[in-house]
Amino acid sequence: MGILIEKFKETLFAVLPITIIVLIMNFTIIPLETYLIFKFLIGAILIVVGLSIFLFGVDIGVTPIGNLMGGTLVKSNKLWIIGISGLLLGFFISIAEPDLHILAGQVSNVTSGVISKFAIVVIVSIGIAVMLSAGLLRIVYNKSLRKMLTVTYLIIFLFALFTSSEFLAISFDASGATTGAMTVPFILALALGVSSLKKNGKASEEDSFGLVAIASAGAILSVIIMSIISKTDKISGGLDNVKSSSTAILKPFMEKAPTMMFEVFLALFPLLLIFIIFNKISFKLSKKAYRKILKGLLYSFIGLVTFLTGVNAGFMEVGSVVGYSLASLDNNWTIILVGFILGLVVILAEPAVYVLTNQIETVTSGHIKRKIVVFSLSIGVAFAVALSMLRIVVPEIQLWHFLLPGYLISLVLSYLVPRLFVGIAFDSGGVASGPMTATFILAFAHGAAEAIEGANVLIDGFGIIAMVALTPIIALQVLGLIFQIKAKKGGLEANGKCI
Repeated sequence: MGILIEKFKETLFAVLPITIIVLIMNFTIIPLETYLIFKFLIGAILIVVGLSIFLFGVDIGVTPIGNLMGGTLVKSNKLWIIGISGLLLGFFISIAEPDLHILAGQVSNVTSGVISKFAIVVIVSIGIAVMLSAGLLRIVYNKSLRKMLTVTYLIIFLFALFTSSEFLAISFDASGATTGAMTVPFILALALGVSSLKKNGKASEEDSFGLVAIASAGAILSVIIMSIISKTDKISGGLDNVKSSSTAILKPFMEKAPTMMFEVFLALFPLLLIFIIFNKISFKLSKKAYRKILKGLLYSFIGLVTFLTGVNAGFMEVGSVVGYSLASLDNNWTIILVGFILGLVVILAEPAVYVLTNQIETVTSGHIKRKIVVFSLSIGVAFAVALSMLRIVVPEIQLWHFLLPGYLISLVLSYLVPRLFVGIAFDSGGVASGPMTATFILAFAHGAAEAIEGANVLIDGFGIIAMVALTPIIALQVLGLIFQIKAKKGGLEANGKCI
């Protein structure tokens, strides 16, 4: 119970800033309808409660399963088992990721069904599965993460030359959306389980990160390849309306809850099934340990349903209205400043951020402090959202103007910083773009793009998740560079555990 209360305190202070910002704007520059404010506040309460329960469930349920699975795969000592298991786990975990369903639904809505939700979910899940399998084999074979990421992103940008601006934005957004509250804890634990069995302690530490980054790159590749094969050129889209026709307060929550229960059930059922089967043939846990993990999965289910209901029914509509209202002001440049502030605080409410930062602190024996990582992520995401707002205000600025130099800088930095920071940085990119980004921030961008003359909701409204996934990579590698410089001054080895 003490751990649950601690989680509640953490999430309360995480969600409060974004709630206060919206309330301040309501009472100053953009007054909102009363029913919207009430829905927003109910959503905030559900997010705090849900996130607390979910994180508690992850600690005792999802993470142990990932660790057990990783250890079992390596002990099998058969590469074909590792490869096929990676494909199956990657596909089922990804296809059930709530964030991916949220993004795919928004793409389908904005394009009036031209790009179907089903197509996005399946294609992206295939990409994740292939790259997750490749990432696991990389750990086993001791291949360089830097080189693998360099080759992967060079292929991505080569293929990107043959795809449209619309698909480019969607493909990079898919990368961020697939690494959400469900997939990140499992993939991180899977990587830790596989790498922990390696005899080289330092290599094990470094290889426990980077799998999220490799898997999420598969989402980009799969959507780009889909656009090239389908030969889909220009597609158009827009928002039918920014404000809901219904002024009901509780009704949206009651309508969303069953949908969220179904989606979260889909997210957890494959994991539950895999755990039960592997426990019979491999894990053979004691009854107490077995029940504890099942209890953790139940907590994860309850928490994630509550969290996503709050986000979808309370936060999403308000995000769209706030974005539209700010962009409609005489001085629409205000939206860039507000975007920076929102980016600064929204990262604090991402479930996967807590999972990643806690694992970083654990793996490095507390030498890399969680607070420093969260601060670096906040700065990175703040610039990401601000630059995305700039792109909406000035439609001539295209997404690739940021992504191309950004990823080139990231890849160059990966050869200059300690190896441990490479995996941490690229993983953080996927982790930063979770449920809050896929809902509130993406809706905020769509609302702004709808209001700005000359902006395109499909081209300019999407791409913000991609930006949120990019800037933390640079921010954390810069942090790694600072640590390395300090280590050299102190005459210590810069292996990531020096500070």
